[in-house]
Amino acid sequence: MADAAPRVSVVVRTKDRPDFLRRALRSITGQTSDAWEAVVVNDGGDAATVDALIADLPDRHRARVRAVHSETSRGRWVSANAGVLATSAPLLVLHDDDDTWHPEFLERAAAYLDEHPDRGGIVSRIEIVWEEERGGRLLPVRREVFQEHLAAPTLGDTLLFNRYVPIGFVYRRSLHEELGLYDESLPVVGDWSFNLKVLSRGPLEYLGDEPYASWHQRTGAAGSAGNSVISSRGDHEKHDALIRDEALREYVGEHGLGLVLYLTKFIDRRFVEVESGIRAEIAETRREVGRLNVVARGYDKLRRRLGR
Repeated sequence: MADAAPRVSVVVRTKDRPDFLRRALRSITGQTSDAWEAVVVNDGGDAATVDALIADLPDRHRARVRAVHSETSRGRWVSANAGVLATSAPLLVLHDDDDTWHPEFLERAAAYLDEHPDRGGIVSRIEIVWEEERGGRLLPVRREVFQEHLAAPTLGDTLLFNRYVPIGFVYRRSLHEELGLYDESLPVVGDWSFNLKVLSRGPLEYLGDEPYASWHQRTGAAGSAGNSVISSRGDHEKHDALIRDEALREYVGEHGLGLVLYLTKFIDRRFVEVESGIRAEIAETRREVGRLNVVARGYDKLRRRLGR
């Protein structure tokens, strides 16, 4: 239905990446459901270019897409929150400007959440699309399903690292009312921080086995074409550690150091035992190789003698 009220708000963050943004807008406007609205948050990039890309959309889509411009770059999660606050639909999803969707993603995600009112959101299986620039065009060179071995996006697994990225997560706006907005102090991993809160309140499921979201990545790309997970790896490691440290302080403040101190030493001892076991196995393997070499040399001598 072309005149359907917005069911899903799509937030697109961008900065001076017109080719990516053009592709992202094709991904959004190509959905089988028309019950969406989209806001493009221009994080300090050229406003005229963004406005021109939106103006080029067909009339039926252009009315659903608008831009929020910032004169200066304020960062990923300030931009994400600006988009959230500028929209109104009951469901939300962040569509990074370099990613894409299967045409049925929004329709299927909204239907799932209608059928499961107790769930805070739904996660699509995510396909990583590795792409390279060739002849002025970005072409896919390899595909793989992200975290294919997981049966569900669980809190236990996500404690180690982020198990789903924004392009594959449609969730209820009410989660922000309950959990707060994205942490604007984080330059990266704001999605992981939010996902931990979401999974702490209740379980999530995958939207079947087929990937409906494509996470595009480009190895070796820098500047505006880079992926934060690759080009900002140092920032990811730093803020991963800071989030864990803050959570540890909260836990210790409530429960004291006792269990944490015990587990730290216990885990360290287990690592030492495992390392010692591996070293012993390596040493035994080397001894066995040495014995086999002796046998092989003896066999070679015998063969030469018999050959005479």
